[in-house]
Amino acid sequence: MGLNIGYAICGSFCTHEKALEHMKLLKDSGNNILPILSFNSAAIDTRFGTAAQLKEKIKAITDNPIIQTIEDAEPIGPKQMCDIIVIAPCTGNTLGKLSNGITDTPVTMAVKSHLRINRPVVIALCTNDALGASAQNAGRLMNTKNIFFVPLHQDAPDIKPNSLVADFDKLEDTIMLGLEKIQIQPVLK
Repeated sequence: MGLNIGYAICGSFCTHEKALEHMKLLKDSGNNILPILSFNSAAIDTRFGTAAQLKEKIKAITDNPIIQTIEDAEPIGPKQMCDIIVIAPCTGNTLGKLSNGITDTPVTMAVKSHLRINRPVVIALCTNDALGASAQNAGRLMNTKNIFFVPLHQDAPDIKPNSLVADFDKLEDTIMLGLEKIQIQPVLK
């Protein structure tokens, strides 16, 4: 592909391994990956691993410094640093901030900065409240110029009826269509 891809990781910690797997696939396909971490991903240790381990894995994959501050994310748009930005995973919290124009994290600043130069953003939503509290935010962003969603499916609907998880295996296809300003279909499986 040969793209400059901003790859933002938010705090859906249970999906980090899948996100890193696809980050590596994109890198191995000849793309330059500019990693961006939310404050939570950069700082919180969980049962899925430590923040330090996550950063080590990202550095090993990308060979690039990680953007972890709002100040470092702001130049992404003006300096045209990315062809496309991917948020994988995108939490309900980040989704809500993007939907409501709140710019208070490295990820939301990166997206705001990137969108102002009319370039695409791909969202791989992974949240337990996607069909609940986050539904209106997803709907608003699905109708926003230059925002494209990775196809979603319910995650354990018997025990988590409002949960949706992005189909990471459709990430690369979503990126390619997003560059053409086309939303991959179907969005919901």
